[in-house]
Amino acid sequence: MQIKHQITQLLLQALNEFGIDIIPTVEYPSDPKHGDYATNIALAAFTKTDAYRSPMEFAEKIVEFLGNKNRELKLFNEIHVAKPGFINFWVSKEKLIDAIKFLHTNKEKKVLVKRSFYDKKIIVEYTDPNPFKELHIGHLYSNIIGESLCRIFEANGAVVKRVDYYGDVGMHVAKSVWGIMQKMDEDNLTLQELKKRSLTGRITYLGEGYALGSNQYIQDTNIADEIKDINYLVYMSGQEYLKKKEDWIPQIDYKKYLHADKEKLYKKVKEIYEAGKDWSLENFENLYKRLGTKFDGYYPESIAGERGYKIVKENIKSGVFIESEGAVIFPGESYGLHNRVFINKLGLPTYEAKELGLAPWKYEEFTYDLSFIVTASEIAGYFSVLLAALKKVDPELGKKTIPLLHGMVRLPQGKMSSRSGNVITVNWLLDEAKRKVRPLVSNTIHNKENIAEMVGMAAVKYAFLRSSVGKDIVFDLDESISFEGNSGPYLQYTYARTQSVLQKGIEESVKKITMVGNHNLQAEERIVLRNLARFSEIVEESAVKYAPNVLCTYLFELAQSFNLFYQKFKILKSADTDRDFRLFITERTGYTLKYGLELLGISSPERM
Repeated sequence: MQIKHQITQLLLQALNEFGIDIIPTVEYPSDPKHGDYATNIALAAFTKTDAYRSPMEFAEKIVEFLGNKNRELKLFNEIHVAKPGFINFWVSKEKLIDAIKFLHTNKEKKVLVKRSFYDKKIIVEYTDPNPFKELHIGHLYSNIIGESLCRIFEANGAVVKRVDYYGDVGMHVAKSVWGIMQKMDEDNLTLQELKKRSLTGRITYLGEGYALGSNQYIQDTNIADEIKDINYLVYMSGQEYLKKKEDWIPQIDYKKYLHADKEKLYKKVKEIYEAGKDWSLENFENLYKRLGTKFDGYYPESIAGERGYKIVKENIKSGVFIESEGAVIFPGESYGLHNRVFINKLGLPTYEAKELGLAPWKYEEFTYDLSFIVTASEIAGYFSVLLAALKKVDPELGKKTIPLLHGMVRLPQGKMSSRSGNVITVNWLLDEAKRKVRPLVSNTIHNKENIAEMVGMAAVKYAFLRSSVGKDIVFDLDESISFEGNSGPYLQYTYARTQSVLQKGIEESVKKITMVGNHNLQAEERIVLRNLARFSEIVEESAVKYAPNVLCTYLFELAQSFNLFYQKFKILKSADTDRDFRLFITERTGYTLKYGLELLGISSPERM
């Protein structure tokens, strides 16, 4: 039962009585003195009627209507009007408890909300790594947001498919392959010898190759030309890889452009490509497991590119795409955007064509109602053109596709660059977070290493999620591992505190949740109760706004209110009725924190 929804429906009934058609907004007052809920509907709707002299008078009439309804519903203890026309609601203790009981009965179903996204089929694409490059903090940001949104959508009753779109062809691969070949020559190292190194060692070598190739591409035009030649061989290698491992039927005949003098180079490129792609995919899976992500589908650019190439070619005659200087472009300027190349002069599909091929491919395998793409805001211009092209080719899929553009991750010392090789890799960051929290975890815990991993992971994930998705964030690791303030470890510590109390209490007492009328509710208890009662409302709001940060803010406020309650009352030494009620509050807080953190992709240790 959502109290906020009930209030909204009552306000709609009131407005209907006054002949006003407007959707009311119900908010949470930051100060408990202003009620549990509040609305400015009298101010917003006052201009729609001439029957009242002021918003205050109109608000009083609305309250009169609600008061009559409340005699039957017994939803509110009080409803007050505040200048210049706000209406504040204090919910009855019994209704707060009812809302919390609803959470209790639904905890196994894991579906809190049967509106908005209920039974919708949603596909979420996130992480989108590039083989031959190490996963860095930007990919981590996409993964953390995407996984949390998937869990939040599922809590709202959606059927969710998690997918990973990875760049297995393109200039970044060509730069890496060129750099690897140069390094192998300099190191007098064969591919067979490189294969004997640990996976971490091989992945590091790929990253070093990319940094070398990327820098040389900029500095030397002759090397840039060499890498461009290799890029075509990469597409051929990618196609052969798919034919061998995926039974792919090629849509483009890349081989017809292969010159005899490139045969030997092609063989070498193909060997390095196949090995490097296998290593990269294995490394990605290890990282996904560590992060708690399990994808339902994988979509390589090599296939999406060929599919997109075909779509572009098929839509030239209709004028969606036009030929220009040997390439094929989408004339974005005709739509107030900018022109973009979809097939380049070499006959290769660009990133735009690959994305164009990806949307219908995903729909063939999962007939989604909505398709979310979690990616960086720096490519917003690119996506605006892509969506314009997609809406021309397939209007329905264009409407269903929603890019969720997250901000950039910056460190206190500035922006990262994978080109220079000076990047924060995912493994390094998670290992460093674990190292830093290890001394903070109690030495009396037998599985200290596992707890340190959970707390370190929480520190990183929460630091990324607590800001709104579109904003750039400055990630400070030392700040994120704090057990105080707005951090993942603080929320985990609060959860562990609830479990410590419950272990010392009598578990049967927690089940006695019918004794509401026998307990004289204190201010600190009421604040925790009203926070608990809002949980399902917050989960729905987080889904509707595509905003895990809304859930983060809620969990932090819940933890704060519980810790104030914990400091005020000696729970286990309270009188029987008070003790039972306070144990109930403690158990519900613990459950809500744990479930809320799960929706953020964060685990909660019982002890810290």
